[in-house]
Amino acid sequence: MAHGSDVEGSDMAGSDVATTAWNTLLSADDPRPVIVHNPSGGAPFLLIGDHAGNAIPQSLGDLGVSAAERARHIGWDIGIGVLGAQMSRHLDAVWIEQAYSRLVIDCNRAPDPCATPNAVVPVSDGTPVPANHGLDDAARAARVAEIHAPYQDAIAAEIVRRTAAGQPTILVALHSFTPVMGGVPRPWHVGILHDGANDRFARRVLALLKSDPLLTVGDNEPYKMDRIDYSVPRHAFAAGLPYVEFEVRQDLLADRPGIDRWCGILSRVLTAAARPDRDVAPVTVRSS
Repeated sequence: MAHGSDVEGSDMAGSDVATTAWNTLLSADDPRPVIVHNPSGGAPFLLIGDHAGNAIPQSLGDLGVSAAERARHIGWDIGIGVLGAQMSRHLDAVWIEQAYSRLVIDCNRAPDPCATPNAVVPVSDGTPVPANHGLDDAARAARVAEIHAPYQDAIAAEIVRRTAAGQPTILVALHSFTPVMGGVPRPWHVGILHDGANDRFARRVLALLKSDPLLTVGDNEPYKMDRIDYSVPRHAFAAGLPYVEFEVRQDLLADRPGIDRWCGILSRVLTAAARPDRDVAPVTVRSS
């Protein structure tokens, strides 16, 4: 397909599935759970957005949560949908985004109903989610099967496709974080999340960002990559893929100039970090 074109859905969201079990939660009028942008992108970067969307299935109404609350960071990663699409065009990279609110199901959490923290939360940052209280096994399983699994399967399928085609994969997870949490301001402009498993690429990105004196950069801040994360560990760790997880502060993505700026910053550091012959130290990241 032409550069920049979008394809909605994944193999699990195809028409055959939609006529059978797929419609127990989602209707034909609901968005597909997965959107794949620029599927023929030639860059090594595979961009993913676990919390890029904020749609709610029609069958769940508003979850019992006001529009104002759903628009907060509890509902989605503010700015990431637009940022990911822009980076996809800028880098010629595939961008896979999840369309539904994390209040419906968090696709960066294990789908196991016994997992802690849970992928389906009854309360988020002090806000009750009535539709998630007393959820029975069948209702929960529908959210996993129709939203969580198609998204994760689309990532896995893209990695398989790239491997078969001889196209390298660097997994890049895009997230954003609220500037204030629990009344405590967060000073970082951007954070890099990584674990000890094959995190050389993430550490190169971290060093590049820290080389810019105008940026306040968190190393595993404001979150750590630990047992809470699901997407990057699932797809990168066992396969030994290079990866990085970005957390950009949401007030910096509040308008188009901010998104343009961060598209430039992140695209530059990704490109520089992907060059194994480039020494990190001399690289300067332009912040403006």
